[in-house]
Amino acid sequence: MIRIMVVILLIIFLPGHVQAQQKIPILIYHSIDQYNGHGSKELYVTPENFEKQMTYLKQHGYTLLTFERWQEISKFKRPIFITLDDGYKNNRNAFQILQRLTDDHFKPTATFFVISDFVGQRNRLSQSELKEMAATGVISVQSHTATHPDLTKLNDLQYELKSSKEKIEKMTGKPVIAIAYPYGYFNERVGSEAKKYYSFGLTTTPEIFTNKGLNNELLFLPRIYIKYSTSIDEFAELINK
Repeated sequence: MIRIMVVILLIIFLPGHVQAQQKIPILIYHSIDQYNGHGSKELYVTPENFEKQMTYLKQHGYTLLTFERWQEISKFKRPIFITLDDGYKNNRNAFQILQRLTDDHFKPTATFFVISDFVGQRNRLSQSELKEMAATGVISVQSHTATHPDLTKLNDLQYELKSSKEKIEKMTGKPVIAIAYPYGYFNERVGSEAKKYYSFGLTTTPEIFTNKGLNNELLFLPRIYIKYSTSIDEFAELINK
């Protein structure tokens, strides 16, 4: 009888415990290109290095997910999320690399967080490009607000949160359920407003996510920067902490 009770208790409590301890790296990139002398060099990752990093994930049993599949993370031994902010045209390099690495056993995906009102501008992805990539299932297109302001300094957040969501959904024909806060800036009010339109909010708090059971923690997800200077050994160390 005691053994039966122990088994029942394990069935009830173990899955939740395992999920709570699961480590989920969420990586943040910006430009996937050779550094051209403009802007911050550390916000670039060369296509060669990006491919080496994605190949490392492939060879070490990682599953690359998008936020539409968040509820599935407990099914995988090594789930990981690849995110790219700002919607630069050079993000097509990431898309093409992920396509090249795709095979019957490895189906990598990534999330592009785009600024809705900057789409189609010089050096930014166009509506047709976003729709094309979203249609493949390799790329999930989500919101990085409408105009990329510091949300903590705005009185009215509706345009930045609601309008950007609606515009991106119209561009891709896909749901927008996640937002990356510009500059990683957030507070409780920003999270509370974001919750009206999104299921996930992403910061730049530099750590690996673990489910702590905190209130609204999916609206304040941490991310790990991958930089121009990040070596493959450092990359491996960052995601295996």
